[in-house]
Amino acid sequence: MSAVLEVTDIKKSFGGIHAVNGVSFDVREGEILGLIGPNGCGKSTLFNCILGQLTPSGGEVKLDGQIVTGLRPSELNKLGVSRTFQLLQVFPKLSVRENLILAGQEHQGNMASRLVGRSDAGLTGAANQMIGFFKLDHLADEPAGGLSYGQQKLLDAAMAFMGGPRLVLLDEPAGGVNPSMLADLKERLVAINREKNATFVVIEHNMEFVMSLCSRVMVMAEGKVLAMERPDEVRKNPAVIEAYLGH
Repeated sequence: MSAVLEVTDIKKSFGGIHAVNGVSFDVREGEILGLIGPNGCGKSTLFNCILGQLTPSGGEVKLDGQIVTGLRPSELNKLGVSRTFQLLQVFPKLSVRENLILAGQEHQGNMASRLVGRSDAGLTGAANQMIGFFKLDHLADEPAGGLSYGQQKLLDAAMAFMGGPRLVLLDEPAGGVNPSMLADLKERLVAINREKNATFVVIEHNMEFVMSLCSRVMVMAEGKVLAMERPDEVRKNPAVIEAYLGH
C-alpha cells in the first residue's frame, strides 16, 4: 500500500523549546491514522508544520512522493490536502449547502474567489451528494448557525471532504460532541473511508473514539513519537500509560 503522506525527521523549535523533535511517520492510502498524546506534546504543532501554518525548523514532508515542505496552506489545498480546526470553521449565516459549495471552491482558488465568486463553480451537485452522505438532507437549506454543535461538527467534516481531497487532517472532531451525534460522526467517517477510500489523520483526546476508528495510532510525548501501533497494542503499552498518568 503506497504512502500518501511521508513525514521525515520534522522539527520545530520556539526559542529553546523543542515542540516537535524529530518526528517521522507515514500515512498509507486508504488509512485512518490516529494521533494522540498528552496536552502540550506537540500534536497541533506537528499538524501545523505539515499543513503550512508553521515552517519546520528541519525535516521533510512529502505528498505522493513530492516534497511539499514549507508550502503555503493554499498551495497544499490545491494539491488535495484539506483540514479541520479545533474551532468550527462554518459560515453561520450561510446554509449548509452554501457552506459546502464554498469549501469546494477553496480547492479551485483562494479565499477572495470564494467570497466574491458569482456562481457555484458547478459544485451544487457535489454539495448535494455530500449532504446526503453525511445525512444532512433535512438541514440542507438551514443556516449553519442554527444547527446544534454536533450537527455543525458533521458539516465541518463534510466540508473537509468536499472536492475529493487526497488527504484530510481532522483536529479533534469529537470535541464537545454528545454521544448520540458522536456515533453518527464516527459512522460517517468509517463510511467515507470504506466507500471512497478516503485517507485521513485524526488528532483526538477521546480515546474510545480514536481507538475504535483508526487502524493505527501514533502516540506523541514531549515532541517525539512514543509509539506507533495498533489500537489494542497502544492500550497495553506501559510507556503510553506512563506518559498519560506518570510513574
